[in-house]
Amino acid sequence: MFKGKAIKYGNNVDTDVIIPARYLNTSDAKELASHCMEDIDKNFTSKVKYGDIMVAGKNFGCGSSREHAPLAIKTSGISCIIAENFARIFYRNSINIGLPILECTEAAEDIEEGNEITVDVISGVITNTTKGKTYMAIPFPAFMQDIIASQGLINYLKERTED
Repeated sequence: MFKGKAIKYGNNVDTDVIIPARYLNTSDAKELASHCMEDIDKNFTSKVKYGDIMVAGKNFGCGSSREHAPLAIKTSGISCIIAENFARIFYRNSINIGLPILECTEAAEDIEEGNEITVDVISGVITNTTKGKTYMAIPFPAFMQDIIASQGLINYLKERTED
């Protein structure tokens, strides 16, 4: 269960604005997070609080296949992303690092910047406590929930091979 304030973006947010290419010379997650979203939201790093929830429109994470994008978002403190839909490679990269992402058009359209949101990734229920509304996303299959709970694919595999 995640609870936080919504930080909202529009359609077609690409990986080049999530983490600009000029910062890809590092693999340090904290350094990447310090530049997350800076090309479209100069105040992102100062306004995000641990547990906040990113909300966006269509085609979130389009562009290149860089894994740095979901890593920068997760390390910045974002607990979950809700969007109408995601670029497929961003979707998979997010699951691989244990960043929950949910597709829900109604929530993505209705949630506004600063709304208090609660997300149950197991059931797919998204609650906008500010507006008193509930939305239903399609929950992840059990194995994907296990990957997210393990904080990513590598940890998930390690847990299953340590015997």
